[in-house]
Amino acid sequence: MTQDFNHIESVYWVFTQLCNDHCDHCYNNSGPHGERISEEECMAIINNLPDSMDRLILSGGEPLADKKLLYKILDRLQERYQGRVQIMLQTNGDLLNEQILDTLLEKGVTRFDIASIDRYHKHAGGRLMQLADIFASRGVNGNDKDPLIAKDTYITKHRASWGYWGATIDMWLGGNWARGRAYEKGLWKEDPEHNFCAILSGGKGFLTGTEDIPQEISIQLWKINPCCPGTKVPLGDARSEKVSDVLQRVSKSEIWQKINEGKPLQLGESIGVSEAFAKERTAQLKNICLWCDEFFEKHYQEEQVERSCGGCQRGI
Repeated sequence: MTQDFNHIESVYWVFTQLCNDHCDHCYNNSGPHGERISEEECMAIINNLPDSMDRLILSGGEPLADKKLLYKILDRLQERYQGRVQIMLQTNGDLLNEQILDTLLEKGVTRFDIASIDRYHKHAGGRLMQLADIFASRGVNGNDKDPLIAKDTYITKHRASWGYWGATIDMWLGGNWARGRAYEKGLWKEDPEHNFCAILSGGKGFLTGTEDIPQEISIQLWKINPCCPGTKVPLGDARSEKVSDVLQRVSKSEIWQKINEGKPLQLGESIGVSEAFAKERTAQLKNICLWCDEFFEKHYQEEQVERSCGGCQRGI
């Protein structure tokens, strides 16, 4: 696979797990005591981002719960990219007011997604009309209210726009990701037939993109991942490695290529773990993400060992 990874269509960065809320469905255990990284680490990550991106989504946690750090990040992004990257903010909206919105607009945010319009958040969408008034007072367009997920619409055509969505049983966090409190509370999707890897926010296209899904990687604090739930073994460390170098490296691996194809049942074919076995384990685990976890915990080292010894057993 030959590709220049100095350009990526979409990067989703959870720069903080600090949050004003403590939702049952949260996949990364965000909350008032959520994990954080330092300003110095964030600046290093920005330096290691690709030279060119279509969009960068900043998320959490709740970005506005770590407002001082968010503002530092926005300033550095403008300094590095000079407005060439669309900056999007994913927020629960609880802490947003007119003054904060003014600052975010001044610092280059062009898209706001209110990701809390569901039964899991404490306001359960009850603040939506108030938020609509706040955005309208600053001329932020609300026509693109649905998530910008299709490849032909995922960049807003307005100077600034906002939309909203929330977790459902079938889509997004609450219904799918066997992670964090969602897993602890039993809110994950117990359906072995559901291939989360093959849709947006899953791993499909993280190296190449597809006809209808943009190429997107996720950075969870500092862990570079092919998907938002995150693989048990991250691709690399964005604090110390260039994202483009990491993607170039893993693009040569048949294992990571299978995630790029959205085929997690075939993860282990190159090292002797059959699709039939993976399908059986997924049925037992009831979730494709849990199979992916098990694969990286129990089988992934085989690839590393065999490659380091020159493929002595299977001629790899």
